Amino acid sequence: MGFARTCSVALVGVDGVVVEVQADLEPGVAAFTLVGLPDKSLTESKDRVRAAVVNSGGEWPQKKLTVGLSPASVPKGGSGFDLAIACAALGASERIDPRVLADIVMIGELGLDGRVRPVRGVLPAVLAAAEAGYEQVVVPESAAAEASLVPGVSVLGVRSLRQLIAVLTDEPVPDEDPDEQGRTDPLAGLRMPGTGAATGMHSMGAAHYDHEHDLADVVGQLSARTAVEVAAAGGHHLLLEGPPGAGKTMLAERLPAILPRLCRSESLEVTAVHSVAGLLPPGKPLVDVAPYCAPHHSATMQALVGGGQGVARPGAVSLAHRGVLFLDETPEFSSRALDALRQPLESGHVVIARSAGVVRFPARFLMVLAANPCPCGRFSQRDSLCECSPSTIRRYQARLSGPLLDRVDLRVEVDRVTRAQLTERGARGETTETVADRVREARARAAARLTDTPWRTNSEVPGRELRSRWYASPGAMDDAERSLERGVLTARGLDRVLRVAWTVADLAGRDRPGVADVTLALQLRTGVPRGVPMAIGASR
Repeated sequence: MGFARTCSVALVGVDGVVVEVQADLEPGVAAFTLVGLPDKSLTESKDRVRAAVVNSGGEWPQKKLTVGLSPASVPKGGSGFDLAIACAALGASERIDPRVLADIVMIGELGLDGRVRPVRGVLPAVLAAAEAGYEQVVVPESAAAEASLVPGVSVLGVRSLRQLIAVLTDEPVPDEDPDEQGRTDPLAGLRMPGTGAATGMHSMGAAHYDHEHDLADVVGQLSARTAVEVAAAGGHHLLLEGPPGAGKTMLAERLPAILPRLCRSESLEVTAVHSVAGLLPPGKPLVDVAPYCAPHHSATMQALVGGGQGVARPGAVSLAHRGVLFLDETPEFSSRALDALRQPLESGHVVIARSAGVVRFPARFLMVLAANPCPCGRFSQRDSLCECSPSTIRRYQARLSGPLLDRVDLRVEVDRVTRAQLTERGARGETTETVADRVREARARAAARLTDTPWRTNSEVPGRELRSRWYASPGAMDDAERSLERGVLTARGLDRVLRVAWTVADLAGRDRPGVADVTLALQLRTGVPRGVPMAIGASR
């Protein structure tokens, strides 16, 4: 009787569970049994592993082989267990010393020819292995850079099972061509259908923002530009309402460029989510810029918040983690999908319950909503171009529920661009670089104030903490409190006005909010003009 064991990782959302892969050989009729709650794709690994071992020059044992995945109570799926199963079987047949395999975590899919193929979720899997105390990890060569992001772990990238066997047995390592055509295939089998760049669910590089998405390209729209700057500085959600062609999408596309670069911990969080979704950019294992996600208005609730049949997958809110979620034509989204955003907007994560277990995905994002004032888009208080009836306008605007709008800190009306603004020469607004510098300074002030707290931006601080630890100037909140008494603001709305006021003060370089900061915050919150200037940058 032969026995060997090694390890792999089962992913539950973006969290990993180290799984011990045990192989046992007994005399009897040749058979291959896989136990331990495997799903369909994992059950099929029996045929892949057998073919890979034979085509790699190994001898498949003609005995009863039982492979157990422990703990057996954890659901396991995917093809990432192939490499561990093959090595455990070879260890049980004494082709590989079983003692060498015991403390190694192996992640990778096997092709029938023995090549090691990449799988989704390598980074969170290696993070789980490191947290469990493992120091050696074997991954596909194309995923070695991603796995190497985890400190304290020795990573071995292999192209084939033949190479791995040679390394583990101290034999000469054979050379393997990257591909029959001489090209690598780093993303083969990783991209899920319907999650490409055409859906808006992707991470865009900083160079893309710098060269093609500059705030100076936006004509006019001083109020909207100010709201975008405040949103970036404090992490506040934003609603842009205005006619088609006014620049709502342009502003949303330029928002990620003024956000600060992600720190190391944030980059690992974002990269883990994109790795599970199979959306890591080719040749860039670490996502260090704020992601931008813009799903189409026909997206389902599962596409927005995650889920789906079988293993739950991250949705748009998780793909936008630490970045921007842009919902263009927001009233056209289903009310069920929009209302599902309430929980992640408050908690910063999504919890998906399934019969097989509960999955938790991170979802702390900056939401930008864009909406037309009516179905035809031409409704305005200043002219009568709209042909929609009052009841039609009310029904259209009511598609955005009150509880959802109550969670939006900034509401700005984007005006129609005039001919004079469009043809005026030399009157460009501030560039992305200028605004981004101001945003970084404001975030640095907030971070210094929030030192030794679990919060990073003003939008994350609970209202009770703001009221009890960080005070506005005397009398600054009087107007906002009167709005609460008149029912213009809810209690949540009052807290959000105070948060926005702190962000405005940070942008202006003040130690705490004054009357002008709170008034501007009220104007941005309610959308009602209050006679305060909107140009924060120009006032400094």
